[in-house]
Amino acid sequence: MAAPKNRRSVFLGRLPLPERNYLAEALRTETVGGVLLLVAAVAALIWANTPLRDSYETIRDFHLGPGSLGLDLSVQHWAADGLLAVFFFVAGIELKRELVAGELRDPKAAALPVIAAICGMAAPALVYFTVTKAGGGALDGWAVPTATDIAFALAVLAVIGTALPSALRAFLLTLAVVDDLFAILIIAVFFTSELNFAALGFAVLGLAVFWLLLRKGVRGWYVYVPLAIVNWALMYNSGVHATIAGVAMGLMLRCTRHDGERYSPGEHIEHIVRPLSAGLAVPLFALFSAGVALSGGALSDVFRKPETLGVVLGLVVGKAIGVFGGTWLAARFTKAELNPDLEWPDVLAVASLAGIGFTVSLLIGELAFAGDQLLTDEVKAAVLIGSLIAAVIAGTLLKLRDNKYKKLCADEERDEDEDGIPDIYEQGNPDYHLRMAAIHEAKAAEHRRLAEVASGHTTGDDGPA
Repeated sequence: MAAPKNRRSVFLGRLPLPERNYLAEALRTETVGGVLLLVAAVAALIWANTPLRDSYETIRDFHLGPGSLGLDLSVQHWAADGLLAVFFFVAGIELKRELVAGELRDPKAAALPVIAAICGMAAPALVYFTVTKAGGGALDGWAVPTATDIAFALAVLAVIGTALPSALRAFLLTLAVVDDLFAILIIAVFFTSELNFAALGFAVLGLAVFWLLLRKGVRGWYVYVPLAIVNWALMYNSGVHATIAGVAMGLMLRCTRHDGERYSPGEHIEHIVRPLSAGLAVPLFALFSAGVALSGGALSDVFRKPETLGVVLGLVVGKAIGVFGGTWLAARFTKAELNPDLEWPDVLAVASLAGIGFTVSLLIGELAFAGDQLLTDEVKAAVLIGSLIAAVIAGTLLKLRDNKYKKLCADEERDEDEDGIPDIYEQGNPDYHLRMAAIHEAKAAEHRRLAEVASGHTTGDDGPA
């Protein structure tokens, strides 16, 4: 029998199954998703600030899609309204899982991060309002600094906080999920202009069909994917932001396991869709949204114009004060308690980390100043600068806390008497200090003997050497 021929490697061809699985697993991690988002944003900034910027604008503003269905959109709008719906679909599943099986299931445990999230959205809005009101700027962008970017925030925490308590990640995740929920409500309520009630009615009907099929146990992507696209298109034409359709369908998925199930439908679908969200949808949105011209004058204008200064201060100052202050007030005046594994400096670090508002803040910035392209670009620049400053401050605080926890771990593992029991657990024993003194004296005597050997003056029972 002839030996099988080796398959040739095809440039940009489909990867073999092991490589595809490895790539998909990598894209499910917050670190890789955050890095891809950062790379896309940097690429957009470079592209938009070089002689190639004309090509960037040409591609970004290129229109495609069926105009008869109201979907003749630019590439930028397809990324913001279409691809970002995938991101919000995953966010909807995360929110549902938190509600039925996570921190949000227990009202007592959820109270602290929920109150922190609410205060963490109210304080930045108040900071923006105060700054723009004092400077005579436009108040339309009050919601821009209210959002927290889950992918970026968790990526920073995963890279820097290797020794931080797991409770800190759970706190940040719950905080960010609640933050996303209110950001979705803000988009739906405040950035819906004229409603097309016919399209909205059919969108609601489509969502009801989606829910019914799920409850009946109907399976098959060929049923749900076309229905999801139709629901998205109807929601877009209704005047409500199309990403709301993604959130709604994500919330409908069951995230509890039945007997004999290894994964719930929500977990299974999130496992499949997350690589698409982290590896394609969000980076492409960043690529076509973060490309703003950043000349020296434009950067200085960020700190001079009331709208842009309000965004930067809202993200850097408002978020930190809101999240930390809300958590402290809840722990002080309600029955909610801070996780015993956490300390207040940990909460301060996470509060600063919540100021990374990249993805949703860029989206809200586009919606808030849709009629003014110059101000839209300036607000986007403010979002990038504010998020960068918040990331640097949070990274510094997290590194300090991480070093402290590493030292605590080292102290807990130290076993100088080499008896197999860490010394910290023996310090309550009255014989411990005597035993440690004897060990130190024995080590000192050994050091003296070695020093004498090295100097040639060692003495022993048989006299001088």
